This record gives sequence, structure tokens and C-alpha cells, in this order.
Amino acid sequence: MHNFEDAMILGIAGNFAGHLQQAGEADDFALYGDVNANKPQALFPIYVPCIEHPYLSTYPISADTTKLPNDILNLQIEPELALICDITYEGGQVLQLTPTHFGAFNDCSIRRPDANKISEKKNWGAASKGLASQLIELERLTPDSDIGRFRIASFHKRGEQVFAYGEDCAVNEYSYFYADLLDWIRDQMNHQVERGPMENIHALLKQANLPSQLVVAVGATRYTEYGEQNFLERGDESVVVVYDSHLYQPKYVLGMVQKAQYEATGFSYVSQRVL
Repeated sequence: MHNFEDAMILGIAGNFAGHLQQAGEADDFALYGDVNANKPQALFPIYVPCIEHPYLSTYPISADTTKLPNDILNLQIEPELALICDITYEGGQVLQLTPTHFGAFNDCSIRRPDANKISEKKNWGAASKGLASQLIELERLTPDSDIGRFRIASFHKRGEQVFAYGEDCAVNEYSYFYADLLDWIRDQMNHQVERGPMENIHALLKQANLPSQLVVAVGATRYTEYGEQNFLERGDESVVVVYDSHLYQPKYVLGMVQKAQYEATGFSYVSQRVL
């Protein structure tokens, strides 16, 4: 299991058409201008190292467990691709992000309509987020690289039943991916302002003494009808997979999830029991 306690962990809101509306978050951004479905809306912090904070300072990653928050009933899987990036700075500003690995990420979220910031729905303590223990090495994030063959799928296991929770989607269905994604993340890390549901990421970077590594959850895919209407309960299991579509078909992926037996090549998964 990789440890990213010294890295900053960020997420992206609105990088997959339709998800913001399903999550009930589009109105949060509409107050501050039109919501453009063809571009991401904001970066949000999930974990910031080396700071004192009511929730952002708690390392939330687990590869096998989701701990329910107290008195919260509406908790949903958010299936995502995570990029692991090295950060280069110049004059205290982010100069470049260099992706080194990618894998499955569960940005498990509370549906809390009274939250003022996106981050208030994200990190409620240890084991509130999921990241695959098996990450896939990435030479470059370009349209001609192998990552373009990968797809994201997610499942909800309750008892002996397995349900598709998110739509099975190609990674290049993200609104921003490849160079435009990295450029956008860099610009938001440097210039995103504190406004409405958004937070000043650069101020957090400075408080964290400019960490050298970033884990960024690129955005949640759309839910199936089942995923939109069903929430996690104690004893459930959530599974998010990122798989090479040249090696595996959706039916085979479903079989792996049903048997809890996963391939090692071209495959990254995070399977978490809800406690």
C-alpha cells in the first residue's frame, strides 16, 4: 500500500458531464456564473499535509475500508481515476505537474446540501477515501499513451448481490484530460480564489510548505439509475476499477468483482468494506 501522507490530495468538481447535476452540486456553482458542462468547475482539497485543520489535516486514504461518518445516511461511492504527480515549483508557484502513476479512486462523498464548501462533504476522518494499492506506471499523459485504453467502472456489493453503481466510462470521456487537464490543474492550484464552494488552493499549498507530490482525483463519472438512488450501509462493499479495455471486457470485469478475484496486469481496483 502506497503512503501519500506527505502529498496533497485534491479532487476536481464537474469534470464529467452530468455528474454535478446527479450529485446536486450544479446549483452551488450556478450562483457564481453559468455552469459549463464542457469544463471542470473547481479544484477542492481532500487532504493537506503539515497543517492544523478541523478535517483537512486527517489522512483519509484506505485500500480496504470505508468508515461511516456519525449520523450520516446518504453516503455515495464516487468512482474516479486518480493521477499521482510530481510537482515542480518556481518562485512559490506551481510550474509543472509530471504524472507518474494512475489508479482507481473512491471519492466517497456525503450528500450534504447545507455544506458551504465541497471539502466539507469529503474528509470526515480516517478511511473516508479509497485508493488502489496497485497503481499503474504512467510514462506520459498524452493521447498516444496507453492510458487512453482504460475505462472506469464501479460496483456496489450488498450480501450476495452486485450492482453497477457508476456507468462504465472511458477515461478520455473526461471533459479535460491529457495536457489541457494538467494545465488547468496547475492554473487552479496557482490562481483559484476563495469564492462560494471553492477554496484558495495556493494558500493551502503554502501552509503545507509546498509539497512535492500530488494525488488528484480527476472527477467522478455519471451514476447508473441504481447508483443515483442507493446509499452505502454498514456491511456493504464498494468496488472501483480502472481497467485496460484491450485486455478485459465489461462482462469479465463484472465476473472478477463477483468472485473478488482480480487480475494484476492492466488493472487497478479499490475494494472497501463499509464499517
